[in-house]
Amino acid sequence: MTTPSQTVGPFFGYALPYDAGPEVVPPWRPDAISVRGRVLDGAGEPVPDALLEIWQADGNGEIPRRPGGIVRAGHGFSGFGRCGTDAAGGYWFSTVKPGATGGAAPYIAVLIFARGLLKPVFTRLYFPEDEAAHASDPLLGEVPDARRATLVAERAGEREYRFDVRLQGEGETVFLGF
Repeated sequence: MTTPSQTVGPFFGYALPYDAGPEVVPPWRPDAISVRGRVLDGAGEPVPDALLEIWQADGNGEIPRRPGGIVRAGHGFSGFGRCGTDAAGGYWFSTVKPGATGGAAPYIAVLIFARGLLKPVFTRLYFPEDEAAHASDPLLGEVPDARRATLVAERAGEREYRFDVRLQGEGETVFLGF
């Protein structure tokens, strides 16, 4: 007998979200940026129990390859963050703007875990000021022009970006298959 698939979440709240999870770097660092947004369902309603993970290179485009993803003390930048959404579907990260890697424009890899999903969905967050690099990015080159905007964050301040994730429906975020 085969066991049926189960959807992801709601999450057991022990150790998945953790206090320092959204702080890839401390917000007081001079190179820190803030990434905030909301996770929305197909009707545009907030998803209050989603979990987002980010993975990224550092400001020089170097991918961290040492231990210390959860406890960053003594390890500096880990390239990893995790944040659960609040009642309004909101999330936030304090990180650094990544450098370009492997011919791609600078981006942050984003994984979204949410109820109703059998597996997490993957997307990328690109930065609006890198428009020239977007033209030669291999992944963005495969995305139809009309959908690319769902992968580009909006500038919300000097060192602040907004990136909403729409799980389905009109304006659905582009998700990647691996």
